[in-house]
Formats: sequence, C-alpha cells, structure tokens
Amino acid sequence: MPKRDIVVIGSSAGGVYALKDLVSQLPADFNASIFVVQHVAANTPSLLPGILSRSGPLPAVHPHDGDAFEPGHIYLAPPNHHLILDHGRVLVRKGPKENRFRPSIDALFRSAAYTYGSRVIGVILTGLLNDGTSGMWTVKRLNGVSIVQSPDDALYADMPLNVMEYVDVDHTIPLAELGPLLCRLIDEPAPEQHQLSPEETERIEIEVRTAAQHNAFEMGILNLGQLTQLTCPECHGAISAIQEGTLVRYRCHTGHAFTASSLLSEVSKSVEDSFWKVLRGLEESTILLGQMGDKFKKEGKLEAADQFIEQARKTRQQSQVILDLVFQHERVSEDARLEG
Repeated sequence: MPKRDIVVIGSSAGGVYALKDLVSQLPADFNASIFVVQHVAANTPSLLPGILSRSGPLPAVHPHDGDAFEPGHIYLAPPNHHLILDHGRVLVRKGPKENRFRPSIDALFRSAAYTYGSRVIGVILTGLLNDGTSGMWTVKRLNGVSIVQSPDDALYADMPLNVMEYVDVDHTIPLAELGPLLCRLIDEPAPEQHQLSPEETERIEIEVRTAAQHNAFEMGILNLGQLTQLTCPECHGAISAIQEGTLVRYRCHTGHAFTASSLLSEVSKSVEDSFWKVLRGLEESTILLGQMGDKFKKEGKLEAADQFIEQARKTRQQSQVILDLVFQHERVSEDARLEG
C-alpha cells in the first residue's frame, strides 16, 4: 500500500525563517518528496535553495521543467513560475497568476492532490492573504492530510487563519512540532482516495492544466462555474464564480484566478488607480488653462484671459475634491474580518 510520500508546503511573508526552521528538523533519510512555494519577487534571483540546503540535511533545488523527482529532496518553485506535479515529474510553467501570485500555492497543492490524492500532506505556514486556501481544500477533498502552523505561532497569521476558515484542518501545530509530525505521517499508509463526481474531476483537471499553460478558454473554463457580471482586473476578461464548499473563487476566461478577497482587493486598487488618473488629467488641464490665460493677458486680451484663469481656478478646485477622495478611499478585502 502506498504511503503519504508527497509533502507540499506553502509560505509567504515570514516564510523563509519558517522554512529554515522546518528543514533543520528533518532527518537525512526523510522518505518523502517535498515541494515548496514561497512567494518571492518575480524578477530577482532566488537564493532559497542554497539557504535551505545549508539549514538541514536535505538538498534543495529549483527544478527544471520535466525533471523527475525523488524522496529526500526539496523542490522549490522558481520565481515567476508555477510548480506543478505530474506523475513522477515536475512542470515548471508560467501559467496565469492565481490570487495575483506566480508561483501559486493553490496551483501546487491542487496539482498534487489531483495526481496523488491521499498520498499528499499539505502544509500552510506563515503568510499574508489567502493563497493556499483553495489548494488545501482540494487536498482535503481528495483525502490528503491538512496541516497549518498555529496562527499564534506564525509571524503572519492570515494564511493559516484563512485555511482554518474554509477547511476542516487535521493538525494545527506550532512550527517546532511540525518536523516530528511529518516524520510520523510519512510512515503511515495512505488511505483510499475519495471518489469525486466526473464534473468535479473535470474542473480540477482543467484548473491544473491551466496553471501548466494550456489554453483555459479552449478547455471551457468559463463553464466550470456560474458566469458573473464581473471582469478580471488582470486582463478584463469575463469571470465565472466557482464554489468549493463554502469558499467562492473566481476564474476569468484566460485563466487568472482569485478568491473573493483577492478579487475585492484588486477591484479596490483599480478604483484608486482611476482616481489618480482623473487627478492627473485635471491637474494637466489646470496647467494648460493657466498658460493660455497668461498668453491672452500678455496679448492684452484681458476678457479672454480672465475666462481661462477662472476656469483654471475651478479645475483646481475639482482636483482637490478628487485628491480628498484618493486619501479617503481604502483598499478593502474580505480579510478585514480577521483583524481585531
């Protein structure tokens, strides 16, 4: 009987410290493969493989697309690439962002659960926002093990709290206990995998293939949920709502994915950006009107000059109104409920 030999880990803010601590707890004969998405800047080299290799006995690498994987190794998503599991190999691809991230924790966890089912152990560590919630829901749905770092033990509690909000988590533990727990779990036989409906299986498969750079629209991604009146803040494409238990997610026809929280945050950001564009236009109008007023004044056309100067004054007042709106506007997200 197969054992739980696929460990997927997601971390964000504060994650490098947590990952260093975790790998230092693992033995050299750790008989499972570990896959990690740590949110990093898209356009800078990642030093994380070297950092983790020096922190514990297991070698850590950025794999290449199509590489086979083996137990006792740590495979880290490279910057700006999703890490996808596919029957004994890893895919390193630049599919659409999920929750504004590439690499995406959700994409890794979803692919692991789809491919390996109950053999998967999912771990969410410290981080902001809620990447990893949907992926962990899929891990649990296919009878894998779900673990989150105790929120009061995490440097940033959002990611663990969001998983706990939507997933019936198996273990909530401090980081210091995570290594020994993983060592126990990988010795356990994997239970029978839950059977999903053909519709749910198809949805998960399409989402995994979308992250691996397949054409989301041609695969019928808009048919996976209920079409909404919303548009994607990334590409302005049509969006469908997808239900996973009590969690609602959104996918556009090109493949970008959002939770309600990340979508709300992006829409709020676009409102602020629009304010700044309007403000810029009004201020440019003020400059031009003032210059024209000065021109007519120098030419002795005082009536025309007064008209342009007065219009410049009114436009400046409008600019102040918009500026006040910019400073009053707050970027909002569903995660406000977790504060306080």
